[in-house]
Amino acid sequence: MEEEPGIAALSFEDALKELERIVARLESGEATLQESIDLYERGDRLRRQCADRLDAAQARIEAIKLDASGQPAGAVPFGEN
Repeated sequence: MEEEPGIAALSFEDALKELERIVARLESGEATLQESIDLYERGDRLRRQCADRLDAAQARIEAIKLDASGQPAGAVPFGEN
């Protein structure tokens, strides 16, 4: 399944805020069954987007090189380590 262009363009923070709004709406119990299904599906896509962004950030953090004294000495572009 391809990501929706709108979701892929969201920053991590915006995707997380939207996901929180979806969870609140679902927890309220006010959504119809079809709306709940649609919200759940979008929420799952947002969750995956957030997880992917966190994984990419973790990889960048792990790529930071340390010098002999343990100080950060630069970073390696993702995929070159």
